[in-house]
Amino acid sequence: MTKTYKISEVATMTGLSIPTLRYYETLGLLKPVRQENNYRLFTDKELNWIEFIKRAKATGMPLAKIMTYAKLREQGHETIKARIAILGQQEQILHEEQEKIQGHIDFLQKKKQYYEQLTAKNEA
Repeated sequence: MTKTYKISEVATMTGLSIPTLRYYETLGLLKPVRQENNYRLFTDKELNWIEFIKRAKATGMPLAKIMTYAKLREQGHETIKARIAILGQQEQILHEEQEKIQGHIDFLQKKKQYYEQLTAKNEA
């Protein structure tokens, strides 16, 4: 039998709030099974998908793009190339951000080096 989790357990396990989980369900990102009493039941499959959503968001991927990815995912393996393209686009965005950050780090290091040289001259 598949292990199931209530929404409160999923919130604790994932660090997402119950309203966020419900919002993701409203958007169609999550599709938990409903019990007769209308309680949501999540499985490890949903937990893994939630972790993907969290990681995608952490990369800066907008929810709209995650929703597009989710729709493609539901369509099966024939959409793998389209999903790879979405991931590739986000990877490119991260590389661009990385380059900007490296430029800022380089600037700070050069400024520090300049001040260290001035300090060394004054101490000599």
